[in-house]
Amino acid sequence: MPRSRVSTTPLTTTQQLGSLIKSARDIMRKDKGLSTDLDRLPMLTWILFLKFLDDLEEVAASKAKLGGTPFKPVIEAPYRWRDWAAREDGIAGPELLAFVNQEEVVRPDGKRGLGLLAYLRGLQGANGAARRKRVVATVFKDLACRMQSGYLLREVLNKVNGIHFLAKEELFTLGMLYESMLREMRDAAGQNGARRGFMVLAAEGLEVWSIAYGDAKDADELLTAKGAEGLLAQVSDAARKI
Repeated sequence: MPRSRVSTTPLTTTQQLGSLIKSARDIMRKDKGLSTDLDRLPMLTWILFLKFLDDLEEVAASKAKLGGTPFKPVIEAPYRWRDWAAREDGIAGPELLAFVNQEEVVRPDGKRGLGLLAYLRGLQGANGAARRKRVVATVFKDLACRMQSGYLLREVLNKVNGIHFLAKEELFTLGMLYESMLREMRDAAGQNGARRGFMVLAAEGLEVWSIAYGDAKDADELLTAKGAEGLLAQVSDAARKI
C-alpha cells in the first residue's frame, strides 16, 4: 500500500493560528464541565486575553527600561501568564484548578494568597495602570473557569502559549478568528436565547483590542449604549485596523 505524501509546504500564519485554536477547542470538548460553545468560547477568549495582555506588557516593560522610565504593570507576579501558564510542564491537574478558581490558595510561587480569578476581579489602583486594571476587573467580573479537568486545562494553556501576539500579522489574523468565534457565540445563543454569555464575550473582545490602542472604555457602559451586536461590529473594526 503506497504511503500518503506529507506536505512540506509551510503553514501560513492563518493556518497556524487556525490549527492552534481548533486544537484548543477540541481539547475543551473533552471536558465534562464544558457542554456547549456557550461554555467553551467565553473561556477560550479569557485565556487568550491573558496571553495577549502578558505579551503586551513584556514589550511595554522593555521599552520603559530602555527609556529609563518606571513601568506600572496591570498584572503583578505571580499572576502574569509567564508565571503560571507559560511553562509546558507547569502546574496542572487539581493544583491548577485550585489556583484558578479558589478565593485563597497556595500560589505557584509557594506563598498563600488570592486565587487567579479572585485577584483579577479585584484589580484596582491609582497609578498609571489604574484604567487598564479596571478594564481587566470588568472583563473578569462574572467569568468563571468551568473546566473540571486541570490536566485538560494545562493542554489548552500549552496550545495558546504557541500564539505570539507581538507579530502584527498574527494579531490581524487572530482578529479575524476572534470575530468568527464571536459570531459562533451569537448563533449558539440564538435570537431569543440567553444573551449574557455572548454579551460578556463581545465586551471582552472589545477590551482586548482597545487595550492595544490605549482607548479602553467601560464595558458595561458600551453594552448599554450599543448592545451585543454593536460591540461585535466594533471588535471587528478594531481588528482590521491593527
